[in-house]
Amino acid sequence: MRSDTIKKGFDKAPHRSLLRATGLKDEDFDKPFIGIANSYIDIIPGHFFLHEYGEIVKQAIREAGGVPFVFNTIGVDDGIAMGHEGMLYSLPSREIIADSIETVMNAHQLDAMICIPNCDKIVPGMIMGALRVNVPTIFVSGGPMPAGHKKDGTPIDLATAFEAVGQHAEGKMSDEELYEIECEACPSGGSCSGMFTANSMNTLCEAMGIALPGNGTVLAMTPERIAMVKTAAKRIVELAKMEDNSKYNFKNILNEKAVHNAFVVDMAMGGSSNTVLHMLAIAIEADVDFKIENINAIAEKVAHIAKISPSLTTVHMKDIDDAGGVNAVMLEVSRRGNLLITDALTVTGETIGERIKDAKILDENIIHRNENAFSQVGGLSILFGNLALEGAVVKSAGIAPSMRQFKGTAICFNSQPEAIKGIMSHKVKAGNIVVIRYEGPKGGPGMQEMLAPTALIQGMGLGESVALITDGRFSGATKGASIGHVSPEAAEGGLIALIEDGDEIELDVDKHILQLNVNDEELLRRKHHYVPYKNEVKSKWLKRYQLLVSNASNGAVLKTEL
Repeated sequence: MRSDTIKKGFDKAPHRSLLRATGLKDEDFDKPFIGIANSYIDIIPGHFFLHEYGEIVKQAIREAGGVPFVFNTIGVDDGIAMGHEGMLYSLPSREIIADSIETVMNAHQLDAMICIPNCDKIVPGMIMGALRVNVPTIFVSGGPMPAGHKKDGTPIDLATAFEAVGQHAEGKMSDEELYEIECEACPSGGSCSGMFTANSMNTLCEAMGIALPGNGTVLAMTPERIAMVKTAAKRIVELAKMEDNSKYNFKNILNEKAVHNAFVVDMAMGGSSNTVLHMLAIAIEADVDFKIENINAIAEKVAHIAKISPSLTTVHMKDIDDAGGVNAVMLEVSRRGNLLITDALTVTGETIGERIKDAKILDENIIHRNENAFSQVGGLSILFGNLALEGAVVKSAGIAPSMRQFKGTAICFNSQPEAIKGIMSHKVKAGNIVVIRYEGPKGGPGMQEMLAPTALIQGMGLGESVALITDGRFSGATKGASIGHVSPEAAEGGLIALIEDGDEIELDVDKHILQLNVNDEELLRRKHHYVPYKNEVKSKWLKRYQLLVSNASNGAVLKTEL
């Protein structure tokens, strides 16, 4: 066992002495040492109960013959950090989480790991750390919350609350209506109820085979979820006890096949655009050569068969679970030939094909057949053009048909707060394309999410007449013609920095085009006179991050060599 490094031999007497101080007995030194990477934190709705999951996992590991060691990572709630300087810390937190996983697991030479994430950057951060450690690892997330409901029975969620702010600002919603939504949109613990970033990533954990079936859809704090937690804990001990468990080392599960399957399921379910950013980073950590342009090739073959809030406001994660879950989605996708790699191994020991063979679609109004898909192409698209030489990302599943091809005039803002102020003061009109720049990984720094501006645009009734492009990113709750991750970003000299108010910008989601219609001579003149805008950065951590971070098309990973 790997942990023999810290527990076997006469020279490890001091190490064992310290371990005995934590409660270990003689018999424990022949058992596998298993890390429980928890992410309990009181301020995040999807995490305030995870210490209870941690205790359940500890007990189940002990009963199965392992020795559990709980440790914790940090977490940032993107919804609470939204719209102020706190959002600068969200994406950087992914790197702290990955580093903390690597640090604890390798410093103590633990044999295997179970990860308990749920929301925002915590899932990909833990995955990246687990890939570096590369021991048998199982993910079991906290689970989604149910949708909220208004008094009239209308289902609502966090996206409803953000859009309500725009409606209230326009005088279209009373104080009482806004308060009702505030109180009902997030009714209990769990990740937010739609196909936002958290649930997108938790769903992709199933597709990659690193979690048990239901990980993305079974509601938090239910008996079914607790049973899943116990099963995961028992399984990780089984893996740790195997004489040769190398085939279950994390990189042998999360490999090229798993990355491919993640993007296939992402397309079929119209996941958050943030999944592109995180899966590119995960691919790099997994030593998988996956290029951003590969995403369009997958999207062109995969039908979009499940539409979930924010793209379809009446459908939430529990509805997907009731309709057959992610397994049913994967089985339907697999009917189109070799789109899903069914011989990919999972942590339960079966292949993806074996896992999904008995799945059934139980409600075809929720999970469609390929022949009756919402779209015959996937729910995400990568755009290229002079504005995005290295790519830009759009959640095409959330775009109205009238906005899939759009020409508009630019109105430019050099920060998200500036844009919010401009939108709320009615500077943005129908036919505009809002440009928010210097908000990329390096420019922000930290690549802020833009849910507040996009929700304001929707709430003010401009969702089908205004587009938005940014080198920042969007919340999974964003919908509309919102193009993010523009690379190169403004801070590294990307063309987005040279756009001026009134310029014509053209986008075509179906042809994957994002183009600034300004002649080369004029662009050269602007470049000659260009003075970069710089956000003032006081934080020492964010300054370090700014020096090392790559752009969005490279997953916003930190460089390890200068």
